[in-house]
Amino acid sequence: MRLGPHARFGTVCVHAGQTPDPSTGAIVTPIFQTSTYVQEELGRHKGYEYARSSNPTRGALEQNVAALEGAVRALAFASGMAAIHAVTMLLRAGDHVLVTEDLYGGTYRLFERLLTRYNVTFSYVDTSRPEVIEAAVGPKTRMLFVETPTNPTLRLTDLTAAAAVARARHLTLVVDNTFASPYIQRPLAHGADIVVHSTTKYLNGHSDSVGGVVALARREDADWLGFAQNAAGAILGPFDSWLVLRGVKTLPVRMARHNANGLSLATALAAHPKVAQVHYPGLPTHPQHELAARQMNGFGGMLSFDLGSRDAAARFVKHVRLAALAESLGGVETLVSHPASMSHASMAADHRARLGITDGLVRVSAGIEDVEDLLDDLTQALVHV
Repeated sequence: MRLGPHARFGTVCVHAGQTPDPSTGAIVTPIFQTSTYVQEELGRHKGYEYARSSNPTRGALEQNVAALEGAVRALAFASGMAAIHAVTMLLRAGDHVLVTEDLYGGTYRLFERLLTRYNVTFSYVDTSRPEVIEAAVGPKTRMLFVETPTNPTLRLTDLTAAAAVARARHLTLVVDNTFASPYIQRPLAHGADIVVHSTTKYLNGHSDSVGGVVALARREDADWLGFAQNAAGAILGPFDSWLVLRGVKTLPVRMARHNANGLSLATALAAHPKVAQVHYPGLPTHPQHELAARQMNGFGGMLSFDLGSRDAAARFVKHVRLAALAESLGGVETLVSHPASMSHASMAADHRARLGITDGLVRVSAGIEDVEDLLDDLTQALVHV
């Protein structure tokens, strides 16, 4: 199936990278569960030699995500963290990276506990302020790593402004787009060089696969990361690739419901007397609401709110009935979590406190259930706070 050059997003989700199987006509890309491929003779094969290097199912997913993000190439990895780690293979010992200060705890752990051992240094700055980014650039700075919206306090970075700083200072701009998905924002269109996703989240959307993907705007970066993918071998397997391909087909309709439910829950929580603060870019009270309206297609299904204490947060998450207390996000079911003891436990307590990741903060990944049922569930759980 050929896509026209002006195919719209929903059509790209369903068709990009996917053609009927030539041997059977199957409309769904098959799961090529194989480790190797028979070669016709020395030096002659059908484009595939060994499954670490390439696999038709993984290749279909990579083509699909490249089309979604407007990239020259995408590469799929075994997890979101494997994808982020692969991006850091563009760095050399002695390089310096500027990073959004309020970001996923697993990314912070990778940078601070692992990569610093190899003489790569990191500075954590408020990337919502372009002047702060500019002031933090040093002679060894090579990369700007941005997460927007941030996990878990939903702060935003103006991608166009960040890209302008990166271009002027010859930095590679990397954007973790996991919280938004390509449906909500496409960072490469704003001038970013690289986009990363945990496919575990919205791209898969069904809480049954772990993976990651990198989408690249520059051919030279794509060639190097393609080499690194094969050399290091942290590839996404064919079955997980198939699961993500299946998930992407419904991404637009799922994200529309995530957007609607996220806004409804945030609005209700903001009006509740037991909630001290709600973090959600769709609320007019969010300090970057205008930027969100300009930069994002909807405001997403992620929100967080502060109940004032760890004890209050513990009582709330204990009493939800429909929502589930669990790590992860972006699935069709609603999840709640406690960032201070779960996703961001690897951060020092004083660092968390400075960023607003308090012991009373609860994060919600709004699913696609009927919103009235979700509102009833959160309301009854707040009775116990």
